[in-house]
Amino acid sequence: MFVDRVTIEVEAGRGGDGCLSFRREKYVPRGGPDGGDGGHGGSVIIVAAAGVDSLAALSQKKHWHAQGGQRGGSSNCHGRNGSDLVIEVPLGTLVMDAQASHVLKDLAKPGESVMAALGGRGGKGNLRFKTSTNRAPREHTPGSEGESRLLTLELKVIADVGLIGKPNAGKSTLLGRLSRARPEIADYPFTTKFPNLGIVQVSADRSFVMADIPGLIEGAHLGAGLGHEFLRHIERSGILVHLVEPLPADGSDPVENVRVVRGELGQYDVQLARRPEILVLTKAELPGASDVRQRLVRELGHDVLAISAVTGQGLDQLLRAIIRALDERNKT
Repeated sequence: MFVDRVTIEVEAGRGGDGCLSFRREKYVPRGGPDGGDGGHGGSVIIVAAAGVDSLAALSQKKHWHAQGGQRGGSSNCHGRNGSDLVIEVPLGTLVMDAQASHVLKDLAKPGESVMAALGGRGGKGNLRFKTSTNRAPREHTPGSEGESRLLTLELKVIADVGLIGKPNAGKSTLLGRLSRARPEIADYPFTTKFPNLGIVQVSADRSFVMADIPGLIEGAHLGAGLGHEFLRHIERSGILVHLVEPLPADGSDPVENVRVVRGELGQYDVQLARRPEILVLTKAELPGASDVRQRLVRELGHDVLAISAVTGQGLDQLLRAIIRALDERNKT
């Protein structure tokens, strides 16, 4: 199950109490204080891990607790520190304080981490309070409580190429043809409920990550359908491949569909409208597809590639265009 947004409560470990103790040794009539300090509580650390691709594991457990520190002992024994709790999340996860509504960190690279909750400090044993005038202190302090925090974790898929377009434009079919990903494919809208990722191997030493972003509808930037759920995954795509269906089953106009999708991107985030885009007509094997392509070029003033995931037509040309666009983007 793919999960891209969860809210969890994290609680760091409590510090161990300091010890109140005095030496009791044979032939030592006046044993002094020897109470040790308590151990520090474990902290909660969230780290981006390359092998994790969803927040599903976190959705099954809402409360996360780090280990507490142990109490100090006699003979000046320090209590054991509590172990840190490390929570692994996918690359591209935003860690936000759910109550303060601010971002703690954007975990975009492998190994990046954020201290979500700091463990409590261990208390002081009575040996700490011994002075020249206070030879037998009975003071000792308890450990402090660990921090607790309500967090919202939001995943934004990281991909070199994002496939966008209206529902049923052929995004999942293309991803399945170019990579080993096996997204659900059917002839009805909204087959894709969440982004699918696939690695496209162009040559022995060249590959890129492609994401099939669920279809966008008019009003997506306002949350229509699953607009916000879909649009946030496009933000991290390096370039966009905009797929257009030549003969939509709903009778809509292909040119208008392109304008709708572009409009939704721009109204959600103006930077998305400036992202490098490759416009592609899918299902080129259908009668009349060539005429639709010419109309798209004429009315949009944009070069349009024609492909067919069924016959393989134009796929090599599309891959070359993607590589060129990625190389151009890497230069800037």
